[in-house]
Formats: sequence, structure tokens, C-alpha cells
Amino acid sequence: MISQRRDGDVAVIEIDRHERRNALDAGHCDTLRAAVREQAADGARAIVITGAGSSFCSGADLGAAYDAAFRDALYSMLGAITGARVPVLAAVNGPAIGAGTQLALACDLRVAAPAAAFSIPTARLGLAVDPWTIRRLAALAGGGIAQAVLIGCETLDAGAALRCGLASRLGDHAVALAWARELAALAPLSLAYSKQGLNQAFELASGSELASGSELASGSELASGSELAKAFEACWASEDCAEGQRARAEKRLPRFQGR
Repeated sequence: MISQRRDGDVAVIEIDRHERRNALDAGHCDTLRAAVREQAADGARAIVITGAGSSFCSGADLGAAYDAAFRDALYSMLGAITGARVPVLAAVNGPAIGAGTQLALACDLRVAAPAAAFSIPTARLGLAVDPWTIRRLAALAGGGIAQAVLIGCETLDAGAALRCGLASRLGDHAVALAWARELAALAPLSLAYSKQGLNQAFELASGSELASGSELASGSELASGSELAKAFEACWASEDCAEGQRARAEKRLPRFQGR
């Protein structure tokens, strides 16, 4: 089951599949993808994704991991997260294995609890992750760490993840929710522009072409240079920009509306 709830402007999406340690199959990927899109369309200003119980996500349900339909559903879900115009945080409350680490990578920020652990043990199973995952892991954690995780099948604990940049902060669900509330009060157009630009920078930094087809089957492409430039100009021309200036002059907190 994928549960959803709102905490003001923050949406909390939880993988709740205790009997499988929150493993994902195609159906759960589809439901999670739909939840992200629905919450963003319904006005959520930030989204927190987490797991119920002691696991964040133990990866692909091995009963479906070798199925092409699962891969399509997984990468469509990851694309919905990277394509969302609002910040998406992963509250990594426990092990994030395989597809669980991919899910965390797709999020914009990762808050790792003491029990968090990250690994992609595809070589132990005869599987492979797509090129997008390899690039994203290397961009966030560094090439050496990516080699250790993907080739050496190493597991990163919360402290190691923070030191290499894979984790953004250490803390439990409450820490992630508090950070999401802070983000929900910031200027939406500015956040969307920064997310768009960073997603493009991750790809350009790798010297690779943009993800396509099965690499990230989201139905959306990364922003072109002209699209990013338009988003940049829109931030400066927005009512939120004027509101920020007024709030500074009036010595009060700004009230951003996303326009």
C-alpha cells in the first residue's frame, strides 16, 4: 500500500508494505508515481517520501525484478519525482537497497536516519541499473563512491552517506518533515528553477547525453538551455520576487504564492 497525507503545504507519501520490507513491484511503482503527480497538482509545496516501519525500501520485489514491466514502472516513477516542480525529500528511515537507493537518488534531498543504509547490489543478482542511476550516483556521491557501491557492492551507512554527499542531512522523520515545511514557505518558482537547472547540470557534468527511452521513462525531458533561461527570467519577473523585496523592506517574512 502507498499511503498519503497532508501536513499543511507538505505532502507525505509512505510505502507501507511491512511484509515485504517496503519492496516495490510494478503496481506500487505506478501508485507512487501517481501519488507524486497528484500531490504536486493539488498544491503541495513540498513532498516527503518515506517507508513505514524499519525499512525505507528494500528494493525491487524479487518476484518481479526480472520483469521488463517492472523496469518500465520503476523508471516512470523515478521520472515523476525528478520531473515534479516541487522539492521532493526522501526521509530514509532504514535500509534503501537497490531500487530503494534509486528512489532516494531521484529525490532532491535525502535525510538519513541512524538506521539508514544505501546499496545497489546488482552484481550479486545478475541485474543492472540504468545509465541515469549510475550518473546520478556519481554526480551526488562522487565517482569513487559510485565505483565502491556498484562494482564493490559496498553498503553506505548514514554517516558515510552524509560525508560523501549522498545524504543531505542526518535525522529522523521529524527532521525531514520540519525541513519540508521550511521549503514549503520558500518561493516556488525559484525552487522549481533551481531543481530544473540542477537536473540538467547533473547530466552535463557526466558528459553524457540526456536520458531517453528506458533510461528514464518519465515521458519528460530535461530542460533545454532556452527553457532554463525562460524559467530564470520568470523568477525575476514574478510577483514572488516583488513580494520578497517588499518583505525585506518591511522586515517581515515573505508570503510567496508561486506566481
